[in-house]
Amino acid sequence: QVQLVESGGGLVQAGGSLGLSCAASGRTFSSYVMAWFRQAPGKEREFVAAIDWSGGTTYYAVSVKGRFTISRDNAKNTVLLQMNSLKPEDTAVYYCAADRGAYGVGVYSTMEGRYDYWGPGTQVTVSS
Repeated sequence: QVQLVESGGGLVQAGGSLGLSCAASGRTFSSYVMAWFRQAPGKEREFVAAIDWSGGTTYYAVSVKGRFTISRDNAKNTVLLQMNSLKPEDTAVYYCAADRGAYGVGVYSTMEGRYDYWGPGTQVTVSS
């Protein structure tokens, strides 16, 4: 069993930056693919970014590529999402998720159903 808790959300102006953190419990964290998803008001939850167990391979949604960076620290059981050049359309609740069955990341990482564990989410609001 893995428990995930996100932190770092808040209010930021367009063009600004914000860093999210996801703390995970459990000794098998380092073997999981980790990802960030987000859900804006009135919209379905969507994929943002994923990272493989080693941190060596990442995969991003087109909408955030070049602006967001996902990373992980297996020694600290933590996954980070650095968000730069934020836009009002980035406003959403951001969720951390863990996939215990994957070995790498790719287009299949965008599928919500792959993920076994989810955090409660953290709100990010970008003002124009």
